[in-house]
Amino acid sequence: MKNKMTVITRCSVGALGLAFVCLTGTKASAQNPRLYPALKSQHRGEENTKPASATALSAQDKRFINEAAKGGMMEVAGGKMAAKNAKNAEVKKFGNRMVKDHSMANSELMSLASAKGVQVPAAKSAEKWKSDKEYMDMMVKDHEKDISEFQAEAKNGSDADVKKFANKTARVIEKHLQVAKEIQGKLK
Repeated sequence: MKNKMTVITRCSVGALGLAFVCLTGTKASAQNPRLYPALKSQHRGEENTKPASATALSAQDKRFINEAAKGGMMEVAGGKMAAKNAKNAEVKKFGNRMVKDHSMANSELMSLASAKGVQVPAAKSAEKWKSDKEYMDMMVKDHEKDISEFQAEAKNGSDADVKKFANKTARVIEKHLQVAKEIQGKLK
């Protein structure tokens, strides 16, 4: 058990480190006027009042980023609880997968939100559940809802980067849903 917690802790620290590296790289590349022509005026000594990283996003795109961030953080928190407290080995394994996959997606989303000038909400604790079946039922329901939201953003969003993230993540969520349904069907 201690080894599992060590692995989970290391994965979480690694994901945070990756997010930091991504943010640092984004900031450094944003200072290159050849990559970002809007910054040329700053490099010529002219004043530019709009921050380089802020991009005008639609209300729909901002709402999607905020909801995806909240949901992703809840999936990680719930996955940690499942990995620690579940009785069924498949549920524990699924919980670890939620931690791993959603931590990676959260890091990517945080980098995207930062680049677009969007503040995301702080992490919240996961919903408590009483049984492995209840957790898996919740995972099926959440992932069904998430797929439709991510696919809608990928299709109807206005920002290309946000749409790309939504499309990529929707494919991962579909895999999660498939596995969650398989596990759910085995539990009583």
